[in-house]
Amino acid sequence: MSGTDSRILVEVCVDSVASAIAAEHGGASRIELCSSLTDGGVTSSAGLMEKMRAAVSLPLHVMIRPRAGDFLYDEYEFAIMQRDIVLAKNLRADGVVFGILNAEGTIDFARTEQLVGLARPLAVTFHRAFDMTTDLFRALEDLCRIGVDRVLTSGGESTCLLGAETISQLITKARSRIVVMPGSGIKPENVSELIRQTGAKEIHVGLRTAAASAMQFRNPRVSMGSVKEREYERTHVREEDVRKLCAALTRLD
Repeated sequence: MSGTDSRILVEVCVDSVASAIAAEHGGASRIELCSSLTDGGVTSSAGLMEKMRAAVSLPLHVMIRPRAGDFLYDEYEFAIMQRDIVLAKNLRADGVVFGILNAEGTIDFARTEQLVGLARPLAVTFHRAFDMTTDLFRALEDLCRIGVDRVLTSGGESTCLLGAETISQLITKARSRIVVMPGSGIKPENVSELIRQTGAKEIHVGLRTAAASAMQFRNPRVSMGSVKEREYERTHVREEDVRKLCAALTRLD
């Protein structure tokens, strides 16, 4: 495994080239690229995909999500997802990450199957839209039938630790047909316990830290978004945090 002697693969979610480089240097195994992480992540620009691919040698998986909000997409949004998958392939991504549901809270089987076919030979991850389904075990079977490579999940709870029992059951049900990858709330101080409870072989982490804006002048009368002064807030991934998490994994029995 790249960067660590642990048997656990560590995927780090990033929204910048600097964070990707820090994750690689810290011992990450794979990068997931998203933008707008405060909204749960959406598709990044072609420019960011291209520059990140040039900057890091780790496998790069790209989020395919046309907007924030739910995972019920109209025909135009579905067409955008298709186009972005092709773009990610052309920009030498190693995988794509998406999720698409029906209104009643089930996997949109037909359109997920179509996106998987379009994405090949890239790896395919179904993201935490999975946690929004009415029946996680039925959803798991649907994804196995489609041939998705992995599913990102918190076990239907707000964090992996709260959903650990369900994640363990999902891993057992998967029977090596699909990778069940825990994500949400994983930190250096709890990662060992999560692995012991679930038996997971891959994990997904954010490890984001607030970073102060370097802007010296700030206009208090103007805000570009709906949240005041968001322009002066951002987060990043620090190499030392990734290294600390990987070190915790190497101490597993």
